[in-house]
Amino acid sequence: MKNANHFFGSHNGSENFYCHKPSLILYTDGVKELAEGCGAYWLIDLIVSYQCHREINLERFQVWDLKRVQDNVFTILATDGNHNKVTSQEIPFSDFPYDLATIWLVDGCLMLPSEY
Repeated sequence: MKNANHFFGSHNGSENFYCHKPSLILYTDGVKELAEGCGAYWLIDLIVSYQCHREINLERFQVWDLKRVQDNVFTILATDGNHNKVTSQEIPFSDFPYDLATIWLVDGCLMLPSEY
């Protein structure tokens, strides 16, 4: 499996933070690089859209795993960092070039695991 985090996960921390408006959720250099490199700003939008649900938004630490199921079909699974499922969704089509990607949402900031 080709993991996007192996290609974009070279950041340790972030020099810049970007604001996803109007949500005010921040994201790091690594997440921006992944979104630009994979044409996947939709992934940021998807994660942010789930924050409207109170039970999800109350989780201060969220792990979002995008995983290829077959061909161009993906699932996204959000957990609380202790492998407890928060939510999931099937994505019936995506041209995302990797088989797997993980983004963390920690206290309102999206980051790659290596940036924590």
